[in-house]
Amino acid sequence: MSLIYQQLSTLLRELEGEMCRQGLWEAEPPSPEALASDQPFAVDTLRFSQWLQFVFIARLRVLVDSRALLPGSCAVRPMAEESLKGLPQDTGQIEHLLGEVDALLTARGTTH
Repeated sequence: MSLIYQQLSTLLRELEGEMCRQGLWEAEPPSPEALASDQPFAVDTLRFSQWLQFVFIARLRVLVDSRALLPGSCAVRPMAEESLKGLPQDTGQIEHLLGEVDALLTARGTTH
């Protein structure tokens, strides 16, 4: 596995672990209808933590596992900062890890 896929895989595992520690990882997925939202971040049907788990992380894992073409840029941290700020949990590490994912994918996209 090339370095970018290894780094991204590690970040996704760390993100999952932190979401679990913060009580934001869910055992059951939302309904197929909720997941089918066409709105950015599925803001009309999902909480941001659900979107992270069931859309963002899930899709990136598929790309990593299949070594498919990765996005050339990413900017999820600003949405995380806005969406998670009202939660009682300390979500700083989640935001940090998303910033790392953003930086990894964006830096990769600027090198091609």
